[in-house]
Amino acid sequence: MRKNSIKNTRINGEVQKELSNIIREEVKDPRIHPMTSVVAAEVAPDLKHCKVYISVLGDEQEKQDTMAGLKSAEGYIRTQLAKTINLRNTPELTFILDQSIEYGVNMSKLIDSVNKDIVRKEEEDV
Repeated sequence: MRKNSIKNTRINGEVQKELSNIIREEVKDPRIHPMTSVVAAEVAPDLKHCKVYISVLGDEQEKQDTMAGLKSAEGYIRTQLAKTINLRNTPELTFILDQSIEYGVNMSKLIDSVNKDIVRKEEEDV
């Protein structure tokens, strides 16, 4: 199976959806922040490994705590994933902190502030 095949894309989507449900509803670790979302899941073509990209809305300490909580609950999450998704192999999970959403929000704020400065300068010139 190639990496970008339709089958692999469907498996990625299904694994992402199920991991999101498992982390939100079944994992009871208090270190995991309530505003944690699964941004993407990339399952290897041989179904042995899966990179799970996690986004946490919070400060740096909450992000570190959430990643530690997910790392310690990795076995439980993998077991629950095996029960919900019927795959030949249940992939080994690797959690990666994804900060692209936070980066996008910061860039949007910077663009807005520049636009306000431009409008203010135009009004002063008139």
